[in-house]
Amino acid sequence: MDTKMKIKVCGITDLEQLKELNELEIDYTGMIFYPASQRSVINSFSGKEARELNLAVPKVGVFVNDPLEEVFRQVSEYGLDMVQLHGDETAVYCNQVSDHVKLIKAFRVGETQTEIDRMVKEFEEVCDYYLFDKGSMGIYGGTGKKFDWNVLKDTEINKPFFLSGGIEYEDLEALENFHHPYFYGIDINSRFEITPGMKDMKKVTDFVKRIRAFEKIIKI
Repeated sequence: MDTKMKIKVCGITDLEQLKELNELEIDYTGMIFYPASQRSVINSFSGKEARELNLAVPKVGVFVNDPLEEVFRQVSEYGLDMVQLHGDETAVYCNQVSDHVKLIKAFRVGETQTEIDRMVKEFEEVCDYYLFDKGSMGIYGGTGKKFDWNVLKDTEINKPFFLSGGIEYEDLEALENFHHPYFYGIDINSRFEITPGMKDMKKVTDFVKRIRAFEKIIKI
């Protein structure tokens, strides 16, 4: 697996910031299509505006318990390259989505390794990536809080996964010290914001530069 840590910046609601992110060494931008989210992109800019940017960085659309036809409509409308499902979607539902577009299935993490292995098992064949976030009863999407990443270390996960949940600028050392054969990347959002949906671009830029500089040192 590629040793470069993938970086996904999620919760984008501003076209200018989307263009700025396209110039950084990141791997994915994330747009939220969950109407209840403060960071929903639906009323921020249109799919036509997003498509006209001709971005090189892949766009990920985040959905929560939407009808399949709504997911596919927004994939087409916004030119999405990937879909991230953050609700109670079944394996059957995921399979139908992944037949058309690359898929990240998000999971709200419990307290034990056994629980995580049981939770992901039925999704092994129906998605491309996992994402692990802090769980909270009755809340969909991220909580902005961390979970203990060590709970993943002894799992039987055999698919590339993202870490999510309250990742912030000060976590670089902890990320460098986290090891799992299928650790693929990170999802950053609320800890890099000025207000919900508006990123602190200096903070994002500095964080990305620090990660990429560290990776170059390791390769040397």
